[in-house]
Amino acid sequence: MVGKVRNVVVVNNVYDRPGMIVSGTVESRAQRYQAGHRIPVHTHEGAQLLYARDGVAMVSSAQGRWMVPPDHALWIPPHVQHSVEMLVDVTMLSFVVAPGARSELPSRVTAVSVTDLARALIEASADPQPADDVPGRMELIIPLLLDVISTLPERKLALPFPSDQRLATLCQRFVAAPSAELPIERWAGELSMSRRTFTRVFRRETGLSLSTWRQQACLFAALPRLASGEPVTTVALDLGYDSIAAFTTMFKRMLGAPPRVYLGNKTGD
Repeated sequence: MVGKVRNVVVVNNVYDRPGMIVSGTVESRAQRYQAGHRIPVHTHEGAQLLYARDGVAMVSSAQGRWMVPPDHALWIPPHVQHSVEMLVDVTMLSFVVAPGARSELPSRVTAVSVTDLARALIEASADPQPADDVPGRMELIIPLLLDVISTLPERKLALPFPSDQRLATLCQRFVAAPSAELPIERWAGELSMSRRTFTRVFRRETGLSLSTWRQQACLFAALPRLASGEPVTTVALDLGYDSIAAFTTMFKRMLGAPPRVYLGNKTGD
């Protein structure tokens, strides 16, 4: 069957089992992974959409890291080297789009929020059906899914890393022990820079202010803990927030909903 289908990217060595080819434009597979499972560095000839039905995964590349929490997806353009790590148990749906299928799709790695329509199309395209029914269904579903992908709202789930090695070392140290209250003066002092110079260099290297980058790093630390059921209070205080309200405000600003709503009441407290 594989040899008879054109314009489909088959990446059987990337995942634990072969994927299901659903059309000449998109290859789809759904897989349940345990916490700690890691898919090593690889690339695709076509673009890829990774959707987390539940759980939290982290995608890493030379350009940075991206979080893929529930009801979000990550668009990865062709030929981008990346690895995937499951931070908790994850049900992951993967779609690889044939090269040249759509020119208007994103040209950079982009985290998006999955709408109800997109979710329904994703689930439908990953749902195995009798072989005779697949071509007809997919001729309707796939073009609409590709149209919808280009309209999904972008979310700030990226954590870009600077290319400057000294600055990257500070960022890696922060990711290992994030704190919402770590002052910019300490970062600048460690690099023997003035606050103004550090601010300019950090934004040039990452595209973000230190404040925004720090919040996103804290969000990266919080999501897998919240998804595994830890209380919001515990996570917020561990990350150095003065109050639960401050943490909730940050969370809602970044992801569009407070923790309990966002994670479907999986969190304690």
